[in-house]
Amino acid sequence: MYQWRKFEFFEEKYAGKCSVPEEITGQIDCCSSGRGKIVVGCDDGTVSLLDRGLKFNYGFQAHSSSVLFLQQLKQRNFLVTVGEDEQISPQQSAVCLKVFDLDKMQPEEGPSTSSPDCIQILRIFTNQFPEAKITSFLVLEEAPPILLIAVGLDNGCIYCIQGDIARERIKRFKLQVENHLDKSQSSITGLAFRVDGQALQLFVVTPTSVSLFSLQTQTPTRQTIDQIGCDVNTVAMSDRLELIIGRPEAIYFYEVDGRGPCWAFEGEKRLLGWFRGYLLCVVADQRNGKNTFNVYDLKNRLIAHSIIVKEVSHMLCEWGNIILIMADKSALCIGEKDMESKLDMLFRKNLYTVAINIVQTQQADAAATAEVLRKYGDHLYSKQDYDEAMAQYIHTIGHLEPSYVIQKFLDAQRIYNLTNYLERLHEKGLASKDHTTLLLNCYTKLKDVDKLNVFIKSEEGIGEHKFDVETAIRVCRAANYHEHAMYVAKKAGKHEWYLKILLEDLDRYDEALQYISSLEPSQAGVTVKEYGKILIEHKPVETIEILLRLCTEEGESSKRGTSYVSMLPSPVDFLNIFIHYPQSLMDFLEKYANVVKDSPAQVEIHNTLLELYLSGDLNFPSISLMSIGETDIIQSERPSKAQSNGKVIAEHEDASMEKDRQARLQKGLHLLKSGWPNDQEQPFYDVDLAVILCEMNGFKEGILFLYEKMKLYKEVIACYMQAHDHEGLLACCKRLGDSGQGGDPSLWADLLKYFGELGEECSKEVKEVLTYIERDDILPPIIVLQTLSRNPCLTLSVIKDYIARKLEQESRLIEEDRRAIDKYQEETLAMRKETQDLRTNARIFQLSKCTACTFTLDLPAVHFMCMHSFHQRCLGDNEKECPECAPEYRSVMETKRSLERNSKDQDQFFQLVKSSKDGFSVIAEYFGKGIISKTTTSGPTGALRSSGPSGSGF
Repeated sequence: MYQWRKFEFFEEKYAGKCSVPEEITGQIDCCSSGRGKIVVGCDDGTVSLLDRGLKFNYGFQAHSSSVLFLQQLKQRNFLVTVGEDEQISPQQSAVCLKVFDLDKMQPEEGPSTSSPDCIQILRIFTNQFPEAKITSFLVLEEAPPILLIAVGLDNGCIYCIQGDIARERIKRFKLQVENHLDKSQSSITGLAFRVDGQALQLFVVTPTSVSLFSLQTQTPTRQTIDQIGCDVNTVAMSDRLELIIGRPEAIYFYEVDGRGPCWAFEGEKRLLGWFRGYLLCVVADQRNGKNTFNVYDLKNRLIAHSIIVKEVSHMLCEWGNIILIMADKSALCIGEKDMESKLDMLFRKNLYTVAINIVQTQQADAAATAEVLRKYGDHLYSKQDYDEAMAQYIHTIGHLEPSYVIQKFLDAQRIYNLTNYLERLHEKGLASKDHTTLLLNCYTKLKDVDKLNVFIKSEEGIGEHKFDVETAIRVCRAANYHEHAMYVAKKAGKHEWYLKILLEDLDRYDEALQYISSLEPSQAGVTVKEYGKILIEHKPVETIEILLRLCTEEGESSKRGTSYVSMLPSPVDFLNIFIHYPQSLMDFLEKYANVVKDSPAQVEIHNTLLELYLSGDLNFPSISLMSIGETDIIQSERPSKAQSNGKVIAEHEDASMEKDRQARLQKGLHLLKSGWPNDQEQPFYDVDLAVILCEMNGFKEGILFLYEKMKLYKEVIACYMQAHDHEGLLACCKRLGDSGQGGDPSLWADLLKYFGELGEECSKEVKEVLTYIERDDILPPIIVLQTLSRNPCLTLSVIKDYIARKLEQESRLIEEDRRAIDKYQEETLAMRKETQDLRTNARIFQLSKCTACTFTLDLPAVHFMCMHSFHQRCLGDNEKECPECAPEYRSVMETKRSLERNSKDQDQFFQLVKSSKDGFSVIAEYFGKGIISKTTTSGPTGALRSSGPSGSGF
C-alpha cells in the first residue's frame, strides 16, 4: 500500500499546543467521549471531564482505588464506570459498576466541591458469575432507560447486564466463546454491538477468533465468523455497521455473514478507529521504532493524513476532531480541512480525478461537484483533449450555465462535440429555445438526416417534451425540412403551424382542408379563423362546407335543440375571413340561415346579409386588379380592337351588375319582411341599421316598409311627397290615415298642406282629400281655406261644395245650441222664482194623508218644504230630511263631489283636451259643470282651491 498517494487533508488544531490539564495527576487508564465532553478515568479512582480544547471542567472521585473502564452515554447524560473500590469482605470482589447522573450534582466535603449523583452501584461478579480479569467493556443504549452492558473477561466469557440499571430491574446472562487451552488466546480483546432494525447482535473478538452472538432471541446463539483475531485496542466499527480488526499484516472488515474486504497495511497496529468514513490507525514501525498516525480514505485509495507521533495511549473523536492522548499526557488534536482547501490543493497539482472522487464520496452538493468537473473540463480543453473535456462538461448539465460550454465549441471543427452536448441537454429537459435552434442547425449543417429523424421522430413518445416545439418547427421550416416541421407540429398538436406550412410553403390547400376536417370542432374553428382568408381565396366552396359543418354539425343542431346551438361556433366569429370576398360571405350566411332558424347570432347574421343585399356593388379587389392588368396588356398589344369592343363589354357588364343588384334588393326586401313578421314581436335585425342601409343605398321599398312598421307615418308620406307620387300618396293616406284601424288621421292635414303648397294643378286630389277631412272632421273650414289659398292654381270651385256643406252644418248646430240655451234659461228662471218664493212667502201644507203609510195624518206630524208630510212614527229617528227626496239629493251631491275631485286631476284634464277633436268643447264642458267656475284663496300661501256652490239642507 505504499503506492497510495499521501495528502494533507487534515491539520493540527490549537497550534499543536494541546495537552492533558495539570489537574489530572493520576495515570490515565481509560477515556470516553460524547455530548461535547471528554471523560478521563485515572488509576487513582478519579474521573475528570474536559471541555473543548481539553480544558478542565471538573473532576470527582468515582472509585476509591482505580477506574478500569468508563463510557459516556449519548442519549442521556449518564456516565457508566467500572473500577475497584475497597474490598468489604473476602467473598465480595472489589470491582463494581457505577452509574452517575451528570445532570445532578451532590455537594462533597470540602470547600466548593461537588460530584455527580451516583444513581446505582452494581457488583459485576457474583456467585453465578465468578470473578475474572476484565479485558473489555461496552454499553449499548437501547430504548431508554434500558441499557445493555457487556463485560469481556480474560477467560473467554462475556457477562451481560440488561435492564433499567438505575432501578436495578435487570437480568444477567453469560456468553461464552470457544474455550482455548492457552488462557491468553481466549481473552476478550474487543466488543462491538450491531443494531439493524430489530436485530441485535454482538461482535466478540479474541486473539484467535471473531464470533457473532445474536441477542434478539430468548437464548443467544453464537456463530464463529473467522479463526483469526487481534489484540486489545485494535477493534472498531464503521458507519456501515462493519467490524474492523487490525493485525500486523492487514486490516480486516467483517459483515454478519463473514469476512469482507481486506486492506494490506503493514505494521503493528496499536490503535484503530473510524471517523467520518476515514479509517484511523496508529501503526508501529518495527524497523525504526516510530509510531505513525495514518488517516486512510479507503474509497479513493489515498492517505488523507500521515504524521509521526509519540506513544499513543488513547484515541477519541469529539467536536468534529480526532484527539490523540499520548502516554506522557501530551495530546494532539487533528481536524479535517474544509472541502475548498482540499480541492485547491488538488487543483494546484492537477489531480482533478482525485478531486472528483473526493466530492462524490463525501456527498458534497451537486454544485460543488459540477464546479470540480468544470475545472477538469477546462484543464482537458486547454490540452486540446476536446472529447474528454466534453465528457466532463456533460456531467455538469443542470448546474453549469450551458452557454459557458457552447461558446467553447462553436468552431466548425468541434461541431460534433457541440451536437453531443446539446443532445444531452435536451435529454435532461434543460434546453431552451436557443439550444433547440442551435442543435437543429448543427444537424442541418452536418446534413445528418438520420439524427434529425431520431431527434424529431423519437419513438419513445417524449419528443414533444425534449425541446421547444415552436423553435424546432421554425428552424426546420427555415432549412426547408418541411416534412420534419410538419411532423413535429402534428405530433405536438400545433395545428396552426401545420397549416401554415401546408398553405404558405407548400400550397397544398386540399390537404389543409382535409386536415382541418379531421380536427376537433373547437380546434378546427381556431385554425379556420387563422387561415380562412387563404382558404377562401383558393377553395371557397370547400371552405364554406367546412364552416357549415362547424357551425351546424351537419344538422345535428336541429335535433338537439337551442341549447346545443348556443354551444357551437357562431358564423359571426368567421366574418373577418371574408373581408375581401363578400360574395362567398353572402353564400355562407344564406346557407347557414336556411339550416339554423333560431341561431343566437340571428340578429348579427341578418344585419350582415342586409348590408350585402343592399350594397350598390360587391367589390373584389383581386379580380378588379387582375382585370385592370389584363386590360392594359390588351390595349398595349391591340389598341384598335380594345377600343371597338370596350363599349360593348362595358354595357354587358353594367346590365349584368344591375340584374344582380335587383336580385339582391329583392332578397333584402324579403329579409326585411320575414325578419319582422308582426308588430308585437321584436325584429330579427337592427332596425336603425336597416334604415341607414336603405337610406345610403336608396332602397325606397325597404325604407317605406321600415317606416310603416315603426309607425313613422309622416316619414312614409314624406317619401311619396318627395317623389311627387300623388296616386301612391293618396293610397298611403287611405291605408294609414284611418283612425278606425289604428291610423293617424292627421296625415290628411299634412296632405292638404302639401297640395296647398304644391303650386300646380291638383283639384282632383284636393277634392278627395277634403272628402276624408270632412268625414272625420279633422280641420276647421277656416284652416282649410287658409291652407289651400297658398296654391294659386286652385279655384274656389274646388271647395265650393265643401264650404256650402260646412256652412249648412254650422247653421244647424247654431240653431240647436240656441234652442238649448232658451230651454236652460227658462228652467233657470223657474228655479230662481221657486227659491225666492220659499224665502219670502209662507207654505200651506194641505196633505191629509201620510206619504209613507197613506193613512190619515194625526198629530204628531212632520211637514217638509218639498210638500211631503209624514207621521212622526213613520220617520223614526230621521226627522231632518225627506225620505222621498233624500236619494235624489244624495245623488246630486255625490255627482258634485266627484266633479270637484276630478277638477284636481290635471293629467286627466289635459289628456281629454289632447285626445278630443275639439279641445275647446272639453274646456266649455268643465265650465258648464261648474268645476273650474270659482276659485277661492285658502291659507297664507294663497293657494287656489276649486269649489262649487255650498248647498244647504231642506
